[in-house]
Amino acid sequence: MVYSISTSIAIYFVLWWIVLFAVLPFGVRSQAESGDNIAGTDPGAPVIPRMAWKLLWTTLVSGVIFGVGMAAFRAGYLNIERLSKLMGIPL
Repeated sequence: MVYSISTSIAIYFVLWWIVLFAVLPFGVRSQAESGDNIAGTDPGAPVIPRMAWKLLWTTLVSGVIFGVGMAAFRAGYLNIERLSKLMGIPL
C-alpha cells in the first residue's frame, strides 16, 4: 500500500503542527522574567518570540520525523497488523 500525495501532505501537516506546539516554549523568556514589563500587556508574554527560527526548526524536525516514518512504513515496520499486535488489539 502506497500513500497518495494528498495523504502524505495531510500526515505531514498534522505532524508539523504537533512539532510546532512542542517547539514553541523553547528559549522563551517572559516579560516578568526579564523585567521588561510593557504597560497593558500580560507579564507572561514573551519578550522575543523568535518565531522565524521556530518555524524553521519545526519544518526541519517535521521533515526528519516524516522521512523516518515513511521509511519505516515502506520497510514494513508500520503496518496495521504489527501496530495492532503491539497495542494488544486483536484483528
